[in-house]
Amino acid sequence: MATSHSSGDDSGWLATGLTVRREVMGDSFVDQVLARTGGTESAELQRFVTEHVWGAVWTRPGLDRRSRSLLNLGMLTALRAHEELAGHVRGALANGLTREEIVEAIIHTAAYCGAPAALSAMRIVQQIFDSIASRASTDSPAYPPQPSE
Repeated sequence: MATSHSSGDDSGWLATGLTVRREVMGDSFVDQVLARTGGTESAELQRFVTEHVWGAVWTRPGLDRRSRSLLNLGMLTALRAHEELAGHVRGALANGLTREEIVEAIIHTAAYCGAPAALSAMRIVQQIFDSIASRASTDSPAYPPQPSE
């Protein structure tokens, strides 16, 4: 989904970014993040991320969402950005990656990011997989992602 906006059309990028962010991360996740930061100084960073990352970057042609999710898993593992990784594991599943592919991506990071980073990331991935399985066994929705995980 490539979107073109003039450089002065910030509201277009923001609206597009909010749509993409909701499609990937889930309405509940986005609503909770925006509610938690609304009316604070952090709200401006959320706006920036929604507009520029989700609006301008995630909508560029050349990579589909599935590929972008795969890249995010590697980058977030390398950065040890565990809070972000948890949400993006769910986003990767929503974007068509399988559990096996997610595990393989984390194993692959061990060669380039080191075993400690990969082991740490795998703990987060396993927590998300386990929470999805737990919700499925109680007939609770496994999606949308929960920001506390």
